[in-house]
Amino acid sequence: MFKRLSIFGICLVAALCTLPVANAVEPTYVVGSGGTYRPFEFENSKKELEGFDIDIISAIAKAENFNIKLVNTPWEGIFATLGSGDRDIIISGITITDKRKQMVDFSAPYFPAEQAIVIPKNKNIKSIAELKPLKVGVVNSSTGDIVVSEVLGKNSTSIKRFDNTPLMLQELYEDGIDAAVGDVGVAKFYIKNHPEKEFSLVADDKFERQFFGIAVAKGNEELRNKINTGLKKIIADGTYATIYQKWFDSNVPVLPAE
Repeated sequence: MFKRLSIFGICLVAALCTLPVANAVEPTYVVGSGGTYRPFEFENSKKELEGFDIDIISAIAKAENFNIKLVNTPWEGIFATLGSGDRDIIISGITITDKRKQMVDFSAPYFPAEQAIVIPKNKNIKSIAELKPLKVGVVNSSTGDIVVSEVLGKNSTSIKRFDNTPLMLQELYEDGIDAAVGDVGVAKFYIKNHPEKEFSLVADDKFERQFFGIAVAKGNEELRNKINTGLKKIIADGTYATIYQKWFDSNVPVLPAE
C-alpha cells in the first residue's frame, strides 16, 4: 500500500517541479577594436570605446546571448591577436579583402565602405570624371587618394592632400578646394554633425564596392556563425537601422548576403 502524501509533501513536490531551470552561463568573448577611427570606434572622455562598430557588436552579442569584453587594440598587429588567442573577435573598420581572408575568417558584410565625392551646395558634380579641372581634396595615402590620382594624375597640382577628413572638409567649406573624396562613413558622420555646411555626397561606379566585416580566428566556425546569426537578427528587427541612423543618416544600406 502506498502511503498518502501529506498536504506539506504535495506542496513541496509541486514547488520543486515548478522551479526554474538555471540558465547556462553566457560565454564572454574578448573583442579587439581600435580607438582612432571615428565614428566607427574611438575613445570617449572616460577612455571607453564607443562608435558604430561598438554598437553593432554589442547588439549582436545581446541577440545571441553572449557577453563581450572590449579592448582597445592598435591597428598594427590587430590580426595577430586572433591567432595568439588574445582576442576572440576583432571589429575595427576592417575591409574584407582576399588577402585578409587568408589570415582570418570574416562575418557577412555589416557596412558598405566605398568612397564618395563630397561637394558643397553650390557645386553640381555627378561623377569623378568631372573632377579633372577642379581642385580636389583627399586624405593622404587613402583609397580616395589612389582613385583621384588615377583620374587627375598622381603628381597633379590639383590634388590637395590632408592628414584627416575633418581638416579636408573644413577646407572644402572655406572654398580652398572644389570637392573632396573620402570614406563614405566618415563623410556621412561629418555631414550629420555639421548640417550648416550643407554638403552632399555623390557616388560613382569607379569607386570599388567594398565592405567591412567582423573577423574571428581562422576556422572558428562556431563563433563566426553566432555573429552572422546575430547580425541577421538585428537587421530583421530594426536594431541595425536604428544604430545606422544614430551615426550616419536615414539612407540605411541593404547589405549583401555572404
